[in-house]
Amino acid sequence: MIPLTWLYVPGDRPHIVTKALACGADVVVIDLEDAVAPDRKDYARAATAELLSEAQPVPVHVRVNAVGTSLAAADLKAVAALPGLSGLRLPKVSSARQVVQVAESTAADAVPPLYALLETALGIEHAHAVARAHPSLRGIALGEADLKADLGVRADSGLDWSRSRVVVAARAAGLPPPSQSVHPDTRDLDGLAASCAHGRALGFLGRAAIHPRQLPVIERAYLPTQEEIEKAETIVKAAATNRGAQALPDGTFIDAAVVTAANRTLSLAHRH
Repeated sequence: MIPLTWLYVPGDRPHIVTKALACGADVVVIDLEDAVAPDRKDYARAATAELLSEAQPVPVHVRVNAVGTSLAAADLKAVAALPGLSGLRLPKVSSARQVVQVAESTAADAVPPLYALLETALGIEHAHAVARAHPSLRGIALGEADLKADLGVRADSGLDWSRSRVVVAARAAGLPPPSQSVHPDTRDLDGLAASCAHGRALGFLGRAAIHPRQLPVIERAYLPTQEEIEKAETIVKAAATNRGAQALPDGTFIDAAVVTAANRTLSLAHRH
């Protein structure tokens, strides 16, 4: 299934994690980093390891602490080989070497799928190198709160160049489109919907969330509309009949690129 929603939950609140597993998110991300106070790190790690000691009903990722720190090393040792883990999210990645280091540190076991979060100007500059760093890297994404602070950006539009940079880097490396960073206001659902529409226009696919109420908004924004589905079906059917370039009765020009996009739309529509 193509995931569209990633729900972050704090690792030091196991009861919330348990609820999150049943709330309909495509992926649950247990956070051991920013959402956990320093004096709760050990507890969060132990609670997460206990949960992931067995398989879970939905994919579970863990966001470890900053790569290269003793906290991250402890996180990786505790969870990287557990049967309930579906992926590791690596925060504040600024170089390909950091991804390789994580992969090498878990090499005694099968390396879990890795996802790099780019949250600094240096990380954006190295986006393509990070995206190609290791075969176990399955995706890249932005951490916009930290990036905005690093760049001194005041308006949300000031991040659009960085957003496009990450979309291009992912595509150039053969990775899936990145998901959008979280929308921090959990009650501003109209703002979330508008932001998702903007992200979709830029080439993102899906979004991270910090509250279950955000999940249906994100899913609606990223699933193709009925009109888009019908148009894609028309294009694919026409292409199957005539493999050359052609124009539909409504004037739509069809070539290989248009057919590829239509097939992508139908794959997303039928992702379940």
